[in-house]
Amino acid sequence: MVSVVISSLLYQGVSLSSYLVLSAILFTVGVVGFMTRRNIIVIFMSIELMLNAANLAFVAFSKFLNSMDGQIFVFFVMSVAAAEAAVGLAIIIAVYRTRETVNADEVNLMKW
Repeated sequence: MVSVVISSLLYQGVSLSSYLVLSAILFTVGVVGFMTRRNIIVIFMSIELMLNAANLAFVAFSKFLNSMDGQIFVFFVMSVAAAEAAVGLAIIIAVYRTRETVNADEVNLMKW
């Protein structure tokens, strides 16, 4: 009996709400990490986690609507995220070299 239930669940696949709940949890973890941490690298990783959570939601809707629009949008978001990662890490390295810290409270490059 249990094997019949498990095989029917596997045949049906994962529901849209499961993907969206996972996406919401990942996005919430990213927001909490962004709001509570002061380390620039952790803040950067939290932003990437929020982008990936949004990508998961786009792919889930794309799958359940049988449309490629969400996956195409995710492709462009990932391209922008890759460029953001390269530029962001370069800025973090430059800040670390000048200030010798990655604490967001101690970095005041834009202040006079």
